[in-house]
Amino acid sequence: MLPSRSQPGAITLRVAMQRYFEVALYLLVLTGFGTLASTGGLDLATMLLGGAAVLFRGYLLATRRRLLIPERWTTVLTVAYAAFYLADYLFISRGFLNATVHLVIFALVVRLFSARRDRDYYFLAVVAFLMVLAAAVLTVGSMFLLTFAAFMIVAIGAFILMEMRHAAAKSTVHATESRDELAHRRMAFSLAGVSPVLVLFILLGAAGIFFLLPRISAGYLSAYAPGGELATGFSDRVQLGQIGQIQQSRAVVMHIRIDGDDRGRFDLKWRGGTFSYFDGKSWLNPEKNPPVIRSQDGRFELAHPQGKALRQATKPIHYQVLMEPMGTNVFFLAPVAQALQGGYRTIAIDHSGGVSDLDAERPVARYEAASDISTPDAEQLLSTTEEYPSDVVQNYLQLPALDPRIPQLAQQITGVSDKEYDRATTIENYLRTKYGYTLQLPSRPQPDPLANFLFERKQGHCEYFASAMAVMLRTLRIPARVATGFRGGEFNDVSSQYLIRASDAHAWVEVYFSGYGWVEFDPTPAGSALVPTGWDRAMLYMDAMASFWREWIVNYDLGHQQTLALAARDNSREWFEKFRHWRERQYEFLLKAARRAHGAITESPGRWSLRGTLLLTLMLLSANALRLWGIVSKRQLAAHPERFPGKAATIWYERMTRRLGRGGWHKAPAQTPAEFAARIDESELRERVVEFTQKYESARFGDSAEAAQRLPELYEEVLSATRAK
Repeated sequence: MLPSRSQPGAITLRVAMQRYFEVALYLLVLTGFGTLASTGGLDLATMLLGGAAVLFRGYLLATRRRLLIPERWTTVLTVAYAAFYLADYLFISRGFLNATVHLVIFALVVRLFSARRDRDYYFLAVVAFLMVLAAAVLTVGSMFLLTFAAFMIVAIGAFILMEMRHAAAKSTVHATESRDELAHRRMAFSLAGVSPVLVLFILLGAAGIFFLLPRISAGYLSAYAPGGELATGFSDRVQLGQIGQIQQSRAVVMHIRIDGDDRGRFDLKWRGGTFSYFDGKSWLNPEKNPPVIRSQDGRFELAHPQGKALRQATKPIHYQVLMEPMGTNVFFLAPVAQALQGGYRTIAIDHSGGVSDLDAERPVARYEAASDISTPDAEQLLSTTEEYPSDVVQNYLQLPALDPRIPQLAQQITGVSDKEYDRATTIENYLRTKYGYTLQLPSRPQPDPLANFLFERKQGHCEYFASAMAVMLRTLRIPARVATGFRGGEFNDVSSQYLIRASDAHAWVEVYFSGYGWVEFDPTPAGSALVPTGWDRAMLYMDAMASFWREWIVNYDLGHQQTLALAARDNSREWFEKFRHWRERQYEFLLKAARRAHGAITESPGRWSLRGTLLLTLMLLSANALRLWGIVSKRQLAAHPERFPGKAATIWYERMTRRLGRGGWHKAPAQTPAEFAARIDESELRERVVEFTQKYESARFGDSAEAAQRLPELYEEVLSATRAK
C-alpha cells in the first residue's frame, strides 16, 4: 500500500494531543530499539532490518505520511512467523533469547505499520518495554542506566498523552478550544518539563526500594546472558598462539581491589591455571579435579600446593575481584591462594592449586580471596637440593618427542651451572634478551611450533617463551610448568582498583624448589608501554562509574545488602559517639563558665548585680525593639500628620474609634466610617464624629495635608463631646 499525505487541519489541542502522542510513542520505540542495539547482542541482519524499519517509520511521521498494512496481511505474516520462530529456535539462533528477540523485532516492525486502534498503540509500548528488558539481560554496562533513563522520560510523556487521549475520547462534555495559537506549544513544554522531574522521583523511590528490599540469590534471566569469547583461552587446555589472540583486545575483563592499597603498590600475576602435560602444540591438565564443599562460614579453604609446608605466610593480602561476563569458570587468584569466598556452592581445586567453579548456573562474577604473596629470595633458592617428591617427578618432567636441537640449546645456555636456580635464571635471561616479542601470529600452522619459535622465527608472544623455558628446564630434569592468567594491570586511583584488560593476558613459568614449592619466572621480554593521554584519564572516571554500576547494581545481593547495613550501623554509631563527645565538651565548657561566674559574683556581688540589671534591661529592650520603634514612629506621625497624611489619618482614626468604644459606641468591621458616624444617637457627638470622618477620608484617600492637620484638633473635640455625655 503506497503512502498517502494526510491533510493537516487546524492546530487545536485535540489535534496537537494526537500528534504529540504519535511522536512520543515513536520515540518510545526508538529508545527501546536503540537500547537493545547498543548491547551488541543483535546480529547484523536483525539490526539492519529493524533499524531501517524504525527509521522509515520516523521519516513517515516527520513528513506526515501514513503507511498501513492491510489487516489480513498482518494475520498471514503472524501465522507464518510462528512457524519460522520454531525453526529459528531449533536451527538458526539455537537459543531461546536470540529467537525471542527476533520475534519481538518482527512484532515491532509489523505493528509499526499496522497500528490503527488504541490496543495497537498499547502493544507497541509493551514491545518497546520488552526490548529494554532484553537489553538488561544482554548487557551489564553502565550505559544501560542512561538509555533506560531516556526510555523512562519518553515513556512517562507517552503514557500521560495516552491517558489524556483516552479521557478526551470518553468524555461527554468537551471543553471549548482555546483561542491562544500557542496553547499546544505550552502543552508540549509542560510535558517536556514534568517528565524528567517524575523520572527523578521514580528513580529515587526505586533506588530506596532496590537497596532496602531483602535480596535472594536468584539468577532469573541471567542464565540467558551470553558468555565472553575469552573463556576459551582459560580452559583446561591452552594451545600455542591462543593467548596471543586474546592479547589483541583492549576489553576490560576484571577489576581487583586490594584491601589497604590506594596507590597501586602491587605488580602481581593473577593465575587462572597451571598445566603439566605438553603434547608439542598445547598444554593441558589430564587429571580431573575433585569437588570441594564450602565451610559453614561460606569460605572455601584452599589446600596448599606441594612443597609449601616449610614456607610461612609472611605477606598476606585480601582482595575482591569483580569479573566481567567472560563465561569462564576459572577463579583468577594471586599465588599462593589460601581462602576463597563467594556465592558459589561447589568449586574444584586441582593438584597445582588452580581453582574452578563447578556450578554451571552461577558463572564466576564476584569473589573475595586471601593470598600469601611472599617469595623466597635468591639466597634461599640457591641452598635447595634437587630432591623432588615422586608426584612432582611424575607430573612435571613429562616431555613429548622433541626436536634434538632443544635439549642441546638448554645444555649450551646453562653450561656447567649445577644449581637449579642458576640454570633457571640463565634460561630466563637468555630468552628475554635473544628473542623478540610480537603479537603477530604465524601465517600458517607449524608442525613443530616450539622449534619454529626457537630456531627460525625467533619471535612470539608469552606462550612461546613460557613453553620454551618449561620444556628446556624439563630436559635438564628440573620440574617446571606453564601458568596462565593476567599480569599487572592499570591502577585506577579514582576507584582504587586494578583494571585488568584482555591485553594483560599472560603465560609464565613456575619452577619447583624443594622446601619452597613453586616459584614463578617470566622469560617474556617487556612489550612497548602505551603513552597515557588525557582521554585515558577520562576513561578512568568512566571505568570507575562502570565498576560501581557492576558492583552495587548488577551484582547487588544479600552480601552487599549486609555490607551496606553494617556500614550504616557503624557510621550511625560513629556519628552518635561524635555527638556525645561534643555534648560532653559543651557541658564541661558551660560548667566551667558557670563556676567562674559564681566565683566572680561571690567576690563582688554589688557590681555583678548592677551588670545583671543592665544586661536584663538590654535584653528586654532588644526583644521589644520593633514594638518600641513602632510606638515611637506612630507618635512622630501623629505629631506631624502633614508629612504623611494617609498614614497619620489611619493612626488618628484608630485612636478615635478606640475612645468611642470605651464610651459604648463600637464600630463593626462591616461598617464604613460614614455608616458608623451616622449610627451615633447623640447629636452633638455625631456632628463631631461626622466632621472628623470627613477630614479623615480627605487625608486618607485624598492625601490632603490640610485635612490631616485638622485631625488632632477634631480629635480633642470628640473627646470633649464624650466627656459631656
